[in-house]
Amino acid sequence: MALDLYRVSAGRRLRCGYTTGTCAALASQAATRLLLDGAAPASAAVVTPAGVRVESEVLDARAGAGWARCAIRKDGGDDVDATDGALVCAQVEAAERDGVAIEGGVGVGRVTKPGLDQPVGAAAINTVPRAMITEAVRDVCRERGYAGGLKVTISVPEGERIARRTFNPKLGIEGGISILGTTGIVEPRSLAALRESIELEIRQHAALGCRALVIVPGNYGYDYLAGHLDTGRAPVVACSNFMGAALDAAVACGFERILVVGHIGKMVKVAGGIMDTHSRVADGRAEIVCAHAALAGAAGPVAREIMDAATTDAMLDVVERAGVLDEVLESLTRALEGHLRDRVALGCDAGSRPACEIAAIVFSQVRGELFSTSGAHGLCETLRSEYGRR
Repeated sequence: MALDLYRVSAGRRLRCGYTTGTCAALASQAATRLLLDGAAPASAAVVTPAGVRVESEVLDARAGAGWARCAIRKDGGDDVDATDGALVCAQVEAAERDGVAIEGGVGVGRVTKPGLDQPVGAAAINTVPRAMITEAVRDVCRERGYAGGLKVTISVPEGERIARRTFNPKLGIEGGISILGTTGIVEPRSLAALRESIELEIRQHAALGCRALVIVPGNYGYDYLAGHLDTGRAPVVACSNFMGAALDAAVACGFERILVVGHIGKMVKVAGGIMDTHSRVADGRAEIVCAHAALAGAAGPVAREIMDAATTDAMLDVVERAGVLDEVLESLTRALEGHLRDRVALGCDAGSRPACEIAAIVFSQVRGELFSTSGAHGLCETLRSEYGRR
C-alpha cells in the first residue's frame, strides 16, 4: 500500500516511502498476530516516530510449532534507495526470558567495527528500529493478553547482495544490510542519506582512535592523492559535495589535523565560502574567478571571457592569457585558507574542543597541483610519519 505522503524537492512533487526499520516493525507485528491468533492478517499498520501511520500488505506468511513468519516489501517512495522493493521478514517465536529479544538473521549485517549505532558483534539493527519492533510486538501481546517472552529475528533474503551497493562493506558491517531509520519515513532526498553516511564514516574513524583525517570531494581527489601524495595509511573520507558537513563532523569528533585534497572545480567554490558544492545549491565558479582576477588587475573583457568559459580549467586559461594566473592562484589560496580555517574554528569554539589544524592541496587534471595552503605538504609528512607509509 503506497504511502500517501509527499514532499516538494527542486520543484517536483515526490512521494515518501518507509524505512527498513518500519518494515521490520510491520513484519514483526504481523508475525506476532499470526503466532498468537493462528491466522495471518492481510495487512499491518504502525505509527512511525514521525507520527505518520504506515500500512502495508503482509506477504509470505508462514507458521509452525511455536513460530510464525511474515514479510513486508520495502517501499522507498521516490527516493533512490538500494533497498527499495526488498522483502523484510520477521520470525517470532516463544522465548524463555520475558520481554522482546531482537536478533538479525540472513541478509542483516553484523557490526565488526566500533563507532556505529550498535556494538561490535551485534546485528546491524539500529536503536530506533529496535524500539519500533519492540513496541509493535508488545502492542499485540497486550491486546491478546500474552505475558511471556518472545524472540524476533529480522531477515532480508536479498540483503547480502543489496549490501554490496551500500556503504556497509566500507563501514565494517558484514553479511547484509542495516535495519535503519530515525523517523520511520524515507523522505525523497537521497542526498541527505549520503551526507549522513559521510558523517557516520567520520565518526567511525574517530571511534577507532584516529585524530587526523584526509578529506577528498570524490574520485578525482582519491586518484590524485594515490598518484601524487603520500599521507601513509591515514584515513581518507570522500565528502562528495558536503565539505562543510564533513568539516563540522570531523571537528565535533575531535580530529586535530585535517588535510583537504580537491580538484579546482570544487575547491574554487569553497574558496568563495560555498560549503555545499552541488551545482543545484550554488555554482559561482566563474563569478569567484572573476572576482579574484579583478583583484589581480584584470579588465572587463577578461571578466566577460571568464564568464563565458565552460570549465574552471578554461577560466584559468583566460587568466593565464591575461598574465595574472599567479596572482589569481595566490588570491584563491588566501581565500580558501581563510574559509577553511573559519569553518573549523566555529566548531572548535564550541565547548572545550582543541584547535584543529587544517590545510588544503588543490589540483587540476590539466595542470597538476595548482596551489596549497600553508603547511599542507608538511601535514602530508606528519601523516606519513604518524600512520606509516602505504
